[in-house]
Amino acid sequence: MYQILNTLYIMTPNAYVHLDNDTVRIDVERQKKLQVPLHHLGTLVCFGNVMISPALMHRCADDGIGLVLLDANGRFKARLEGAVNGNILLRQMQHRKAVEIPFVLTIAKAVIAGKLRNCRQVLLRGAREATDEQDRNALSSAAAALANSIRNLPIAADLDVIRGIEGDAAKVYFSALPNLVRRNIREYFTMDGRTRRPPRDRFNALLSFLYSMVMNDCRSAIESVGLDPQLGFLHSVRPGRAALALDLMEEFRSILADRLALTLINRGQVTEHDLQIREGGAVQMENDARKIVVAAYQEKKQEEVTHPLLNTKVAFGLLPQLQARFMARAIRGESSSVSFNRACCFACQRVWKI
Repeated sequence: MYQILNTLYIMTPNAYVHLDNDTVRIDVERQKKLQVPLHHLGTLVCFGNVMISPALMHRCADDGIGLVLLDANGRFKARLEGAVNGNILLRQMQHRKAVEIPFVLTIAKAVIAGKLRNCRQVLLRGAREATDEQDRNALSSAAAALANSIRNLPIAADLDVIRGIEGDAAKVYFSALPNLVRRNIREYFTMDGRTRRPPRDRFNALLSFLYSMVMNDCRSAIESVGLDPQLGFLHSVRPGRAALALDLMEEFRSILADRLALTLINRGQVTEHDLQIREGGAVQMENDARKIVVAAYQEKKQEEVTHPLLNTKVAFGLLPQLQARFMARAIRGESSSVSFNRACCFACQRVWKI
């Protein structure tokens, strides 16, 4: 048995979220729509114009329940949290390790290796299932390029080289990703590389929305183990940037977001009508589509996978938490960074059966 603190997503415009004894109550137009016990929740995520009572904010801070504010498109705006109570000794060690070049390079290489291996498996699976030879060749070629990038990682001498390998591989990956979309709807979900802030096509808009949810889960995982989310190893430090959470989420992008986006598109659960191109070229997701995507993401998080290091089944939603703990152990020196390296990219071993 294991327990995953659930995330409650509030997406209905003008919803009022407030405290009712030891529960969170959501009213829409003065009518109760949902009531959830507080002890069942780990995070509340509010999209767009959602009203939150001061009493609930205080209770969330007191109980250590995260309160995240996103705009209507899923972009992070703010996070409310109580007093910092993380392990100060762990954070001190994290800051020391951040200036130890060998350790930083080992962690950065592990993160990118995990990301590229998972991305490669997405392409290889698509190549195996492709009925069109042109798609199959494009996907296989891109997968081979990613394999070459993975082989180049161990000899990377510094962070700039590692980031360069990741950047080149990402261009190859995103150029091949549209070949996984059904041909009869591909014209509506084309993408010219990765774009954001704002996304310039429907595919990128859907990916950005999913990435924001993965990012929220990874930041919560980092904070839950007492690490400083602002101090990363791969991503550079920048004011207001949760660099360590970005490090953690890299390997989960393809398995928690990219594959889910492709599934939603190819099954027709999200169509071109759900992602409207606005004036200026930005793409906005309709409210009903956001509900579908959030529900699908929550269902994905409940699926189970066998963790190769723990040799036990865990839910996908628990993977960022476990990976954050492996990272904390590596920082403390309780386990070698090699163990963290092995933990990275474990998801592909089970999901893609390689």
